[in-house]
Amino acid sequence: MNLLIKKLKTACDHFWPQAVISSRRERIVGCVGAAFGIILTEWLCRLSVGESVPWLIAPMGASAVLMFAVPASPLAQPWAVIGGNLLASVVGVTCALAIPDASVAAALAVAISIALMFPLRCLHPPSGAVAITAVLGGPTITHLGYGFALYPVLLNSLLLTGAALLFNNTMKRRYPHSVHSVRSSVPPASVTPLTPAPTLSITAADLQAALKENAEVLDIDEDSLLEVFSRAESIARRRHALDASETQTQPTRIAS
Repeated sequence: MNLLIKKLKTACDHFWPQAVISSRRERIVGCVGAAFGIILTEWLCRLSVGESVPWLIAPMGASAVLMFAVPASPLAQPWAVIGGNLLASVVGVTCALAIPDASVAAALAVAISIALMFPLRCLHPPSGAVAITAVLGGPTITHLGYGFALYPVLLNSLLLTGAALLFNNTMKRRYPHSVHSVRSSVPPASVTPLTPAPTLSITAADLQAALKENAEVLDIDEDSLLEVFSRAESIARRRHALDASETQTQPTRIAS
């Protein structure tokens, strides 16, 4: 009996995720920011068109979690939110109109949305819910047709993104995390030392400490980071060995 309980506990441990490394301030800021974003978006949308049509869709709650709790995530960036939600809504409406079977239409809407979001750099998980909402949202959503993509989806996404930009930057969080902003934040390379630096081994504990010191929540754990570092180190070693072998095989030129 004890052995069965032990095996069951071991099996359950595989499904227990690692804790998200974040400071108390970041957790409070994320909660307050999400509330601020949803309240502002809901109020402005309801004020603009009234309550005759859905003025706030449920996937915006999932978008708020990403934009305010993990604003450094590529999935939480403005283009991911706006582009992903708009794209998914158009795909969802198209599938709903073209495919009679609602379950098949919903499944294809999500799959096609993902396939298009990857190359367009707007992968956003809540957009999958937007695609399903376009198919299974009921008569009110169906009656809107492609208008659903403009309102409430696009308007909700624009307002929530605006709230995230205002709130995150007011709280001294770097948002958005564009390619340009990431590159500009990297310090310039220092002069190569004459003597090689000793090889240091980075451990999971080192990465966990670095994540704790980071001002923002990153949606990656120390084990995944350690795996990435290990693979990068292996690739660098292979490249160094290849460069060294090419240098040795080059013919020596003797000046006449």
